[in-house]
Amino acid sequence: MASAGMQIFAFILALLGLFGATVSTLLPNWKASADLGSNIITAVSQKQGLWMDCTWYSTGMFSCTLKYSVLSLPAYLQTARTSMVLSCVLAALGLCLASLGLKCTRWGGGVQAKRHTAIAGGVFLIVAGFLCLVPASWFTSEVIASFLDSSVPESNKYEPGGAVYVAFVSAGLLFVGGAIFCTSCTGKQWGPQNCPPNNKQQCCSASQPTDNKVEYSLQDYV
Repeated sequence: MASAGMQIFAFILALLGLFGATVSTLLPNWKASADLGSNIITAVSQKQGLWMDCTWYSTGMFSCTLKYSVLSLPAYLQTARTSMVLSCVLAALGLCLASLGLKCTRWGGGVQAKRHTAIAGGVFLIVAGFLCLVPASWFTSEVIASFLDSSVPESNKYEPGGAVYVAFVSAGLLFVGGAIFCTSCTGKQWGPQNCPPNNKQQCCSASQPTDNKVEYSLQDYV
């Protein structure tokens, strides 16, 4: 079974992954306008996210427009919205379960219950990482395909924004954290059947329940 230190490390990684997935979901820069041709000297910078489109001006001012219509959005954008929200929800549930499965905590039941809770939390975190990775990959693929399409004018070409990279990193953190929690249930408890040969007598004697009855000897009173 993984040490308590490794579990705490995995919990921190998963917490950072949840924070990154939430931030990337809300950021409006999943793709940014490319500096090509006449765009280099323009005073406007376009950025598009999952929920809004923003325009930055050279004066420092910006304006954002929310995407109210869901049906008018392309399929990859609808999928990215749904997947990122589900990823955040599952990551939060996985962290709650993982906190119950930590060896350094007193809540969560016995050893077996903690093991099952830890692996359940790990599975939730891995699924959350997968749901975060899929929309980031699909979104990046669509942006690159549109960028390389010669029929698209240079003014309408975009590059992957910072939110996409945050999503990739967050997915990796969730994967690693979930994998550590899943491997925390693979170890075996020491018992009479699992005692090492060189220390079997001491181990097996320690695994046997102790008798609380006090034994009296005649020599103690002579």
